[in-house]
Formats: sequence, structure tokens, C-alpha cells
Amino acid sequence: MRIRVGVDVVGVERVGRLVDENAAVLDEVFSAREQAYCLAKRATRDRHLAGRFAAKEAVLKAFGTGLATRMRWTDVEILNERSGRPRVELHGEVAAFADRGGLSDLDVSVSHSDGLAISHAVAVWADGDALPPD
Repeated sequence: MRIRVGVDVVGVERVGRLVDENAAVLDEVFSAREQAYCLAKRATRDRHLAGRFAAKEAVLKAFGTGLATRMRWTDVEILNERSGRPRVELHGEVAAFADRGGLSDLDVSVSHSDGLAISHAVAVWADGDALPPD
């Protein structure tokens, strides 16, 4: 078994500016469900988008891949449980990578403060030999 962590910090204003300057970024980076959730939070839209972006980055860092070939941002989807706690759903090439590597558990935490969004991801792999080397 192998445990890997990833962390990312994103400027909320930077994400808001990126979305305002290029609306196509929304579809490139965020799933329809992520967009629906974040855009419904009008006053805090950018904070929620930044938190999800940081979580996607943290997950990919915990995988040791970053955004590798054939992986898309929308392959890592950050949703909420009823309690509000974030959870991750994997799709496409990211899900295939997780299956090949023996991912057995994945947890993510997101927080916002003073114009920043931060996320921490923990990935537990049953078959650490299938992962990229440290």
C-alpha cells in the first residue's frame, strides 16, 4: 500500500479574472454539475470555482501525474455531500489511471481564506508499483 498527498493554493481573484476574460474556460475546467453549484453561489462564485480548481490540482498531484496526456480537467469532478463536505468523482482517463494503479481511497479537503483557496488530497493506493516513481 502507498499513500500520496497533494496540495494546491489558488488565488480567488485570479480564477475569477480568468473566467471573466474567457468564459470557455468554464467548460474546459469544470463539469456541468460543478458549474451549476458554483454559479448558483453568485456572491461567492469565484471562491467556489477556485476551491474546485485547487482540489483538482491537489488530486492530480496526489496521483503523481499532473494533467497528463489524454487527461482532462473535467475528469476530476469535485462535488459536495449533503453535509457540504467535498468529494471526488473520477472520469475518463483519470479514472482509468486510478483503476490501473489500484486506487483504494481518495479524500479531499477545501478551504478559503483572505482571497485564497487551498485544497489537500490524500490518495491511498493498493498497488503502489503501478504508480509513477517518486
